[in-house]
Amino acid sequence: MMTLPNILTLSRIGLIPVFMMLFYLQPNYLEGEPLPWINNSLVAIFILISLTDFFDGLLARRLNQISKLGTFLDPVADKLMVCVALILLTDYYATWFVTIPSVIIICREILVSALREWMAEVGKRAQIAVSWIGKTKTFMQMLAILFLLYHQPLLMFSQDDILNAGLALLFSATILTLWSGFNYLIAGLKTFDS
Repeated sequence: MMTLPNILTLSRIGLIPVFMMLFYLQPNYLEGEPLPWINNSLVAIFILISLTDFFDGLLARRLNQISKLGTFLDPVADKLMVCVALILLTDYYATWFVTIPSVIIICREILVSALREWMAEVGKRAQIAVSWIGKTKTFMQMLAILFLLYHQPLLMFSQDDILNAGLALLFSATILTLWSGFNYLIAGLKTFDS
């Protein structure tokens, strides 16, 4: 049960409180500039969490260590991290153009989780497997969160450039969220007559 992939997944969940603590060590953007070392640590933790998401699945397949616990924990860890990050960003920016996409993404995650549970109960879980739209959406929303967390200039890009890129990615991820969520909903509704 405690395979390397499962340990990576559990470490991802365990890093969420550290991520939250670092997030709240930053001053609010209205109160002053964030301390670079805190912001860098916050972004590094988010990148580490994102990498463990990639590697736990890869290792589970390569080492032939796919388990029921891992199959359950992996999507839970993903959703916890994304939802926590979006809620924190909504609090930080306190503006509709972060709040509305965040609410849409979180609601979709809840809807898809409920649909997957229903589909598993009626024995048709395979009909709502993760699609390329869902994978692209996940990549874009993780990148959006990363950009929205980073509050410093980077190379030739200003802090405003990074913020605008993060917002553009968040809106793009929201469109894909609605698209993939609609597809899951259609697939799920077909089973309600079963």
